[in-house]
Amino acid sequence: MTLRAMAESDAGNLLKIFEDAEAMKYYSSTKSEQDTRRWIQWMKQHYQTYGISMWIAEDKQKGEFLGQCGMVLQKVDGKVDPELGYLFLRSRWGKGYASEAAKACLDYGLHTLKFQKIISLIDPDNFPSIKLAERIGMKKEKQVNKWDKSLFFYSIYNEK
Repeated sequence: MTLRAMAESDAGNLLKIFEDAEAMKYYSSTKSEQDTRRWIQWMKQHYQTYGISMWIAEDKQKGEFLGQCGMVLQKVDGKVDPELGYLFLRSRWGKGYASEAAKACLDYGLHTLKFQKIISLIDPDNFPSIKLAERIGMKKEKQVNKWDKSLFFYSIYNEK
């Protein structure tokens, strides 16, 4: 798998996820094509400003779109931390892609960018995401309110 910066040309592929009610089950709503284009612009701006964003995940051999994974800054309880997030095509669920991408993002954030802490905000009913967070070494710290929802706050700290 490779991770790369988002481009305008990714809108159609991202829309396959963003229009899928099952894939977007733990988000506030599905997204339109216009929402998707705004998302891409926000990701590009976030990367230019902070050096992190969500990236496009592709199959290394075939170049096929798999989903997105990366980090964005998130303010929770008055503190700003990089948040790890991932969202993949439903046809790619259960194949290890999210784990592989999430591990790569954590490694980049903790060892290359030297973040002291990376968080993940997870809906308490999203058992696959909870299992993934725990599998890659994140620990549940607390429950928080964000986006008018109660969410689990997972984190991992830089050991060095």
